[in-house]
Amino acid sequence: VQLVESGGGLVQPGGSLRLACAASGLTFNTYDMAWLRQVPGKGVEWVAAIKSKSDGSYYSDSVQGRFTISRDNANNTLFLQMNSLKIEDTAVYFCATDGELGGQWLAAIPRATLSGYKWRYRGQGTQVTVSS
Repeated sequence: VQLVESGGGLVQPGGSLRLACAASGLTFNTYDMAWLRQVPGKGVEWVAAIKSKSDGSYYSDSVQGRFTISRDNANNTLFLQMNSLKIEDTAVYFCATDGELGGQWLAAIPRATLSGYKWRYRGQGTQVTVSS
């Protein structure tokens, strides 16, 4: 399984970025997917998650109303549209998934625990820097 993120960069506060995660080596449309982020020296924070058929999406309180997670199952790609970016959104963003329940892990893992979860599959990440 390979997950490769792209789309990061430098943006001013209030700006927007769209991240993408290209997935291979798995039957993408059977896996729930997540975006997480990490600031160097700090812990991982879960950001958003989406069900395998896009029939449910979930967000952390810190990004609710500003970020939108989506997916294109025909092209095995996960997206994160980030609007109204804040300086505190600066982090390395990565996508992840897990084989729990055959990929339907949102039914098994409480969202409150996603930040500390040991993901079976995760990408290397893409840097997002919000600065004036």
